[in-house]
Amino acid sequence: MSNGSQILVFKDMGLVSQVFDEASLGSLHGHIAVGHARYSTTGSSVWENAQPTFRATVHGSLALGHNGNLVNTAELAAMVAELPGEEHVSRSGRTAATNDTDLVTALLAGHPDLSIEETAKLVLPKVKGAFSLVFMDEHTLYAARDPQGIRPLVLGRLERGWVVASETAALDICGASFIREVEPGELIAIDENGMRTSRFAEAKPKGCVFEYVYLARPDTSIAGRNVHLSRVEMGRRLAAEAPAEADLVIATPESGTPAAIGYAEASGIPYGSGLVKNAYVGRTFIQPSQTIRQLGIRLKLNPLREVIQGKRLVVVDDSIVRGNTQRALVKMLREAGAAEVHIRISSPPVKWPCFFGIDFATRAELIANGMTIEEIGRTLGADSLSYISIDGMIEATKQPKDRLCRACFDGEYPMELPDPALLGKLLLEAEIKGGQQPPAVRGKPTSGSDLDGVQSLLGGAGAADALRRP
Repeated sequence: MSNGSQILVFKDMGLVSQVFDEASLGSLHGHIAVGHARYSTTGSSVWENAQPTFRATVHGSLALGHNGNLVNTAELAAMVAELPGEEHVSRSGRTAATNDTDLVTALLAGHPDLSIEETAKLVLPKVKGAFSLVFMDEHTLYAARDPQGIRPLVLGRLERGWVVASETAALDICGASFIREVEPGELIAIDENGMRTSRFAEAKPKGCVFEYVYLARPDTSIAGRNVHLSRVEMGRRLAAEAPAEADLVIATPESGTPAAIGYAEASGIPYGSGLVKNAYVGRTFIQPSQTIRQLGIRLKLNPLREVIQGKRLVVVDDSIVRGNTQRALVKMLREAGAAEVHIRISSPPVKWPCFFGIDFATRAELIANGMTIEEIGRTLGADSLSYISIDGMIEATKQPKDRLCRACFDGEYPMELPDPALLGKLLLEAEIKGGQQPPAVRGKPTSGSDLDGVQSLLGGAGAADALRRP
């Protein structure tokens, strides 16, 4: 938050409702602000990696929030290590944060001879991967979107101001009017003189199709297509592609609900509420450990025995990543008296890792890797299992196939990826033991002075961050 002369950063771990209360919000005074709720894809879930990230510059201060995930993190770390001065390095000899976002912030703050806007035009073309950015100094709000536009970013108008947000639903909540999407490769600056726009890269649209399947809120619109309607249509197409003899269609709430409604509508099988969701448990596939993830599934859903007992069920879910949710779900439904359980999935099998902002980054994690659909169905304990086709899913979004990233389903990534050793959530936290060198930046040696600075950026991974928090 900026009052025109200084930036105040307030952040902590936990849900937004746990971090902010009336007192903390009342302490924030100003006319420019950026906010962020982090889902970690690079760097551990520790306080230092909470956003917005912050840097002091010769021109003032810089605070930045980032949705997405970068694929040239090691290259960016090498660039940060070569910056003049020590502003980007903590007293411990390494950056306090260990995520890709902090590296971008350091680069934007690391050119004292240029303005923030000029620096952004220099730095952003070198950043590879998915990034929807909002950042600010004391006087100006900036927004930027990667040339592929993988993650959404929208521009809205208030009566006396502007809003930039990840989804159109956020504009609705704060009473802003939707103006347009921030274009892929576009940099926007908003200050007391109004809004100005420029391009730092040519647009090559490859929006994430998984936003339509699962990630985005159902009440948002992406590229002019409402997400809820897309999911309902996926259910309709799924019913046509994978019919089942059943008495009742139920959803895995809440993300599977629109597709289940569409499936019931197209199949003529009644739709019912067979599972109750605990509203206070978060998304299970993004929990940081397998133990918490599995416990979360039991805490998250409870079957309505009176509704499902003796019924042949079609259970509609949006996706299967690891299979934990569906395996526990089938077991619960059978224990509650379901006669048959037919699982229908409104996206194709997830066979490839995502490096652009979804936390399943290795093929070994994916149940569909190396198993047939029939084999997956047997491991889940279902009577049958079917997925929608890739074409059926894409047609439901009403977007051209060549403008969507489908890499997690078909392995066709929208950009060249570096060596696997240079990818991964904990890349910047790899401890260097016994003189082991960090992985090489492509085209550079793994020893010698070229990467000496990178070693100072690689921190230990430990979770006990309490003593480091202010």
